[in-house]
Amino acid sequence: MDKISKLFRKILPIYWAFLTYMLLRPGVENMEFPFMFEGIDKVLHLGIFAMLGFCFMAAVPKIKFIYFIQIMICYGLLTEILQDEMHWGRSLEGLDLVADTIGVLIGYFVYRKVKELNF
Repeated sequence: MDKISKLFRKILPIYWAFLTYMLLRPGVENMEFPFMFEGIDKVLHLGIFAMLGFCFMAAVPKIKFIYFIQIMICYGLLTEILQDEMHWGRSLEGLDLVADTIGVLIGYFVYRKVKELNF
C-alpha cells in the first residue's frame, strides 16, 4: 500500500485544487443537454466528494475516521459558505452538504473495501 499512498499523495492536491476551483467558480445553469435533470448537482456533489474521500484515504491511510470526517465536513461546509458569500451565481444549500458528506462516506468505505480485497 506504500506505493499507492505515494501516488495518491501526488494526485490528492491536484484533485483537491481542481475540485475547489470547480466548486467556487461562477455558476451557470444549463438544462439544454438531454442527460440533465432536476437534482443532477446533488449527484455530482456525491460523486466528486466520493472521489475526494477515496483519494484522501489512499493518500493518508492511517488517519483516524473521526479526523477524516471532520476534515471532509469542514471542507464541504467551507465551500458552501464561500459559494454563498462570493455572490457568483451559487448559493449555500444544505442538501449539497448532505450529498458531500454521503459522498465522502462512500469514498471512505470503497477505499476500505478495496484495501480489504487487495491485502
